[in-house]
Amino acid sequence: MHITVAGLGVSGSSAARALAGLGARVTVVDGGDGDKQRAAAAELEEWAATGSASGTGGAGHRAGITVRLGDGDTLPEGTELVVTSPGWKPTSPLFTAAAAAGVDVVGDVEIAWRLREFPSGQPAAAWLGVTGTNGKTTTVRMLASILEAEGLHTLAVGNIGTPIIDVVLGQGKDGARPYDVLAVELSSYQLHWAPSLRAHSAAVLNLAPDHLDWHGSMQAYAADKGRIYEGNTVACVYNVADKATEELVRAADVEEGCRAIGFTLGTPGPSQLGVVEGLLVDRAFVENRQKQAQELAEVADIAPGSGTPAPHNIANALAAAALARAFGVRPAAVRDGLRAFHPDAHRIQHIADIDGVTYIDDSKATNTHAAEASLAAYEHIVWIAGGLAKGATFDELVQKSAARLRGVVLIGADRALIREALARHAPEVPVVDLDRTDTGAMSQAVREATRLAEPGDTVLLAPACASMDMFVNYNKRGDAFADAVRELTARDH
Repeated sequence: MHITVAGLGVSGSSAARALAGLGARVTVVDGGDGDKQRAAAAELEEWAATGSASGTGGAGHRAGITVRLGDGDTLPEGTELVVTSPGWKPTSPLFTAAAAAGVDVVGDVEIAWRLREFPSGQPAAAWLGVTGTNGKTTTVRMLASILEAEGLHTLAVGNIGTPIIDVVLGQGKDGARPYDVLAVELSSYQLHWAPSLRAHSAAVLNLAPDHLDWHGSMQAYAADKGRIYEGNTVACVYNVADKATEELVRAADVEEGCRAIGFTLGTPGPSQLGVVEGLLVDRAFVENRQKQAQELAEVADIAPGSGTPAPHNIANALAAAALARAFGVRPAAVRDGLRAFHPDAHRIQHIADIDGVTYIDDSKATNTHAAEASLAAYEHIVWIAGGLAKGATFDELVQKSAARLRGVVLIGADRALIREALARHAPEVPVVDLDRTDTGAMSQAVREATRLAEPGDTVLLAPACASMDMFVNYNKRGDAFADAVRELTARDH
């Protein structure tokens, strides 16, 4: 079969290797033609030519890989299927050409789903899916930790960084132990291109405007998120505080007997998980959910040692627990898994306490919804914000957070948008506007924030913006913040 793979990134290269290993003739197209793309192309073509042992299939089965750089718009002649990397927009000329030729376009997640029982021929591992505007990676990693505590062979995969097609095609290969269940992070992009995906159970954590330039509208974005519920067999997990997620459950076409399971930071009703007097409790997967509740863990069990968990991380833990309980996991495993979980860097990460001031790195808060959750976790804040706004507006965020702000330090290309919102809704809050976008601006931002802070305050990096105006990615931005905080510590000693 002649398959065109759109994109030469991690997922595109993974899909190309997997499909060539299964005997397909693969053409990879990418609009870029720089050093990075040429290096990736050379690596792929060498892999196909030499029959590298890292491949999914035997070298004798390979039909080869051809890479075309500098043209991501033209459909290669003879293409029978297009497999796209997640970031390619549905309006891309390549897909328009594919539609005109009657050629289907799917994503790597769709290919992984179709091939999930290959090559072992054994029943496939169940998929527990997680999506949402924010919190996906944390929730998936919490879920994997809980499943491991139950003794299940599992892995966090998908948008979290491990290409799911590699995992699926490695099931049972060369004596490898098949997975019992997979914790699958799915972006709206991936869900858009995965029409036949049918999870065991799935959760939509929250919905807020994001990636609207890709989807075209909030309605289209929500619809793609809602695809994760289609065909669920056991549970559709939704956020009680976010009615849009509940509406997606109501609209989903699920298997008979599949249940709607809510999670809430308040006292749970029947068929919900929630919080009672510092305990995570389950009123969904118990014998008499009208009258009984099962204790799962203490709130303090969520990543112990990292301080009081932020409210949105409690919500993430409840969503992970709901999915795990839907899979039959015991209450003790929920507790043990949450205790064993360690958050990734740059997600409400405690960096230091200096002279009574706490420094928190939430560089991953790249949109207003994530920043709002981060700001809600602390009482008195000196906020470091700014970057690329991606079309966002900041009035609602500032209105909701104004009472918590001790001061604000603004950085980045679109900082004026935040400054204007602060002038409208928090004019009394001191603002330092750093008119520089070089990477060294972060050191100055931390020094200015320290000057504004008082004992008991939190200096919080929660930019509400993307990082690419100043940094390669949000990780580098968070690293720069942490380095600047450590400079303060070194100077004091």
